[in-house]
Amino acid sequence: MDERSAWQEQRRQAIAGHAAALDASRAAEAREAAALLEKFVRQAAEHGLTPHPLAARSFDGRATYRTKARGWYLKSNRSIAVGEHGEYYVLTVPASLRARLTGADLSPSTPRLIVGAGGGDGETVPLAQLLKQRLDAGVSWP
Repeated sequence: MDERSAWQEQRRQAIAGHAAALDASRAAEAREAAALLEKFVRQAAEHGLTPHPLAARSFDGRATYRTKARGWYLKSNRSIAVGEHGEYYVLTVPASLRARLTGADLSPSTPRLIVGAGGGDGETVPLAQLLKQRLDAGVSWP
């Protein structure tokens, strides 16, 4: 039984080590993505791109809600945005009568370097590419 306990403890430590490494990797990725977002906000100001009110859609796509957030949409379907202070928003929220009346509450999400990674729909694109496309489009963005 002593060998089995030692093996289980070794396995627990290995799992904890892998989890810590994954957390550190994600934190480093989030810092790098946040730096890209901050740079985008500066460049948008330099290019004269003013932030717009952002709207969120319900998860089922049937309803659109106003929000208090302002920023720039990064995808033409308006599902991802950068807030005016460098926040990263995924613009989907639960359907709600309250949100229909008072607006949806948005919370910034942790930015990723690859937008859509792990989403399962196969639609992934580097964050840097989305930011460049948005800057290059100027004021004529969908």
